[in-house]
Amino acid sequence: MFTGIIAAVGRLRACKMAGQGLQVWIDCEALDMADVQLGDSIASNGVCLTVTAKTANGFQADLSAETLQRTLFSRYQPGQVINLEKALLATSRLGGHMVSGHVDGVVVIRSIQKASHSWDIWYEMPAELSRFIAEKGSVSIDGISLTVNELTADAFRLTIVPHTVQMTTLQQANVGMKMHLEVDLIARYLDRLQQAEQVQSSGVTASLLQSRGFI
Repeated sequence: MFTGIIAAVGRLRACKMAGQGLQVWIDCEALDMADVQLGDSIASNGVCLTVTAKTANGFQADLSAETLQRTLFSRYQPGQVINLEKALLATSRLGGHMVSGHVDGVVVIRSIQKASHSWDIWYEMPAELSRFIAEKGSVSIDGISLTVNELTADAFRLTIVPHTVQMTTLQQANVGMKMHLEVDLIARYLDRLQQAEQVQSSGVTASLLQSRGFI
């Protein structure tokens, strides 16, 4: 688990295909790796990656075919800037919100309005994920914990303070840019529970579905 509070910005140094997956090497000199062990998790642009090797300046990780299908990593080139956060400790302050590092979809920047005190960024909202996004609710964009300040039928607005811009890859944000979206974890499970209740109320039970070979 993560908080969505970015600890450092790194860069993709190299990548190569490994079967149906991908091996990546990420340089992160600004991230304290002293307490990172093999098998630990590091959120990289919001994607939970497992450290398979430590390098002089960073770490190596393997991405599965499933991860490549759901994220933008297959499109990244060496030099790509990446938001980094080590996994949450039980003793850590939860400064953002509970982030799992499991990407739900990709969003596109529709517009950016810059002011001295903040940036307003509008993102196109995927129709299949719109039910999970609520005004004043939380989302993770490339691993950054942010608050939804406005909603329309097909878009949502985030207000970014200067510190967040300075400390993350949002410095390079531009119209048309694609970024990872993770919806609020609680919203995801509430939706699942609601679906289960609807199935139960219709008279279709889990045992019935199992007996018919559906589950």
